[in-house]
Amino acid sequence: MARTIAQIQTALLTQVAADSTLGPLLTSTSNAAIWRLIIYAVAVCQWTIEKLFDLHITEVTGILATMVPHTLQWYVTIAKEFQYGYALPLDSDTYTVTDTAAQVVTYAAAIEVAKGVRIKVATGSADALAALGGPQLTAFTAYMALVRDAGVRLYITSGNPDSLKLTYAIYYDALQLDATGARLDGSATTPIPDAINTFLQNLPFNGLFILDRLTQALEKVPGVVIAVNSAAQATYGALPYTDIRTLPAQQYQPDAGYLRIITPGTDLTLTFTPHDPV
Repeated sequence: MARTIAQIQTALLTQVAADSTLGPLLTSTSNAAIWRLIIYAVAVCQWTIEKLFDLHITEVTGILATMVPHTLQWYVTIAKEFQYGYALPLDSDTYTVTDTAAQVVTYAAAIEVAKGVRIKVATGSADALAALGGPQLTAFTAYMALVRDAGVRLYITSGNPDSLKLTYAIYYDALQLDATGARLDGSATTPIPDAINTFLQNLPFNGLFILDRLTQALEKVPGVVIAVNSAAQATYGALPYTDIRTLPAQQYQPDAGYLRIITPGTDLTLTFTPHDPV
């Protein structure tokens, strides 16, 4: 990493002072001294060179990360470059023009499976993730068949969010929250559900949902003294719900890559009990 101009200048001044020839001659402490101005100019030049090398390293590292074949990250990158409605040039995996509005795959994950690579994709923003539409998924599948490495079998999926059900007992500070969990100052009527939704939205795509970390996040909500979970279940498709509390480390891997509380009225149960302020 590039040093600052001041660091380089100090190093040069130290070398001059230690030199048996220059040290006794260049003793002025004035910033306007010619020899000090020369050292400053040299320091600026050296700083510029070091900054350029930093930029060069970053650029080369970025190029290598996207060009290396047979890596899971390469498949993630190439998936996000898909442009709905555009044809690829012959024998190329790069579009002639880049149209960000047509890049419908905003989230992707590549996972090694027994007989190939599974590609999970979704569209939309973090707070509004959704599965690709039928025509979009068909076009994306055809695109991946063209750009994939020879011999690699891809399993491409884009699903609705895994469904999450939660039950929490919230012990709250009665000086800050009321019996429904709303803030007494009127700034938020549903701070606990809001915190849960924010936690889910901030999970990395295809990242693990860890129940203990959600509980910790809820206990950081102003006014929440203790959050006690008594039930946590998740599912996808038509499968029965899995009890997350019985899983190793109480962590769950969303099949779709993300999970949400689909029906808050029935899937999120919160009880509120006042607790002495701490």
